[in-house]
Amino acid sequence: MSEKQAVLFANEAFYRAFADGDLDAMEAMWAREAPVACIHPGWNLISGRAEVMESWRAILESANRPAVKNHGAQAFLYGDTAFVICYEALEEGFLVATNVFVVENGAWRMVHHQAGPTAPPDLDEPDEAANVMH
Repeated sequence: MSEKQAVLFANEAFYRAFADGDLDAMEAMWAREAPVACIHPGWNLISGRAEVMESWRAILESANRPAVKNHGAQAFLYGDTAFVICYEALEEGFLVATNVFVVENGAWRMVHHQAGPTAPPDLDEPDEAANVMH
């Protein structure tokens, strides 16, 4: 598996943890040594691993947890750092997300997630993540 595919696989695992409401899997996705931050749509900045994980616990345990499907993932790598831009489809519309990863103890771990509203994307382009999961 190429490093680009590994980053896309990590991104897909993040969305799988979200969809499954799996806090243990979500915790495993986030870096433990590197600094982390998160900006959920409509929220202020959350920084620090404990605070970020608490925000995910609240979201994943909520009865109103949104159903999110990611589309159009594109990975950009620079050494041991990468970011993925993708679209999140929700019942209410679309968000565009930036997910930042670093290599930590030999695995790609998330250090930042930010999503915000966007116009409906043109999803005619093949999803890079689709090539990773098959």
